[in-house]
Amino acid sequence: MDELEVVTLIVRHRVKVGKEAAYEKWLRRTIQIASTYPGHLGVNVMRDLGQFVCVLRFVGTRDLQCWLDSSERHQLIEEVSPLLAEGDQTEIEAGNEFWFSPSTAIPPARWKQACITFLVILPLSLLVPLLWQPLFTRLPWLGGYLASNVLITLSIVLLVVYLFMPKVTALFASWLTPSSRDRATHEQ
Repeated sequence: MDELEVVTLIVRHRVKVGKEAAYEKWLRRTIQIASTYPGHLGVNVMRDLGQFVCVLRFVGTRDLQCWLDSSERHQLIEEVSPLLAEGDQTEIEAGNEFWFSPSTAIPPARWKQACITFLVILPLSLLVPLLWQPLFTRLPWLGGYLASNVLITLSIVLLVVYLFMPKVTALFASWLTPSSRDRATHEQ
């Protein structure tokens, strides 16, 4: 074999609302098992509003087919089926083309993103400064204009990114999912 023949398996799973944690646990185990198969070159996972796109690369079609036909994979797919809204959707690509192509997922309308972001940030921008106030009173140098704004902004950003936004977007996932009108607009 003169040249490495890379074959890519693209797996799309739309996860039922509220089942994301169970799916992610299943996914970690599946990735570990797949990595033990001959010719496995690695995996990338992209998550977008309840949809997971897993990109698995194998040295060749024979190695990929070995994984696809394995009893372990069949058992894993059977196990995850109750967590999926649309079943196991797979696609095979030859070569490295998929490595550099963007996600085909259509983002929610910007006005919807703005509404959700406002819904999350407004309460935090009112609450977080109040929570920091006792510390600013005790340590006046920390309550200065620059230091206090850095601490407050950092607190809000971390809370939004790691705590609130994932939960709120999961809660509003059906509303954020682009409508057929949004898809038509995106394709133009």
